[in-house]
Amino acid sequence: MRFQIGQKVAVLDDVLKGVVVQIFDNHILIVDSEGMQYEFPENELVVIDKDQHELTKFSDINNKLLKEKIQETKNKKSGFIKQKNEMVFEVDLHIHQLTSSTRGMDNYDMLNLQMETAKRKLEYAISNRIPKVVFIHGVGEGVLKSELRFLLKKYPVDFYDASYQKYGLGATEVYIYQNPKS
Repeated sequence: MRFQIGQKVAVLDDVLKGVVVQIFDNHILIVDSEGMQYEFPENELVVIDKDQHELTKFSDINNKLLKEKIQETKNKKSGFIKQKNEMVFEVDLHIHQLTSSTRGMDNYDMLNLQMETAKRKLEYAISNRIPKVVFIHGVGEGVLKSELRFLLKKYPVDFYDASYQKYGLGATEVYIYQNPKS
C-alpha cells in the first residue's frame, strides 16, 4: 500500500494513531496528536478513512491485512484437549505464540511475558477446576522450564515432564489439586 504525507494512520498492533509526516523506503514516520514521532514499517500501519472519526477495537478499520489477522485469531483451535475422559488444557509458551513481534524486547522481557502468561493460565485453570495443564516450553537452555517449575512450587499442584511421545522433552504437565491440603 502506498502511503501519502498527511494521511491519518493507525498502528496494527498498538493503540496508536497519527499523521504521516515522512516516508522512507519501507518505513513511515508518523506524529501522534501529542506531537510524538514514531517510525514503523509500512506493513504495520493502516490508513484511517475520512469517515472514521474514532478508532475502536479495530472494528472501524477497513483493511484487508487486519481482517485476515482477526480471522486468524478466530480460527485458532482451543487449548483444551480431551484424552480418555480427561480434560487437558495446553498452553504453548513459545514466544512467537504469545506475541506477533518481539521487536524491542530483550530476553528478560520475553521471559516475563512467558511467565505472566503461565501464571495467568494456571490461575485460570485453578479457578475453573481444570485438573490438568500442559505447559509447552520447548527445550532451549532450560531457563523457562526452571522458572516455570519455580512458579509451580507456589501453587497446590504436582508437576512432572509431560509425555515424551507426544511433546518430546519440551513440556511440563501439571496436576491441580481441587481440594488443596492445608
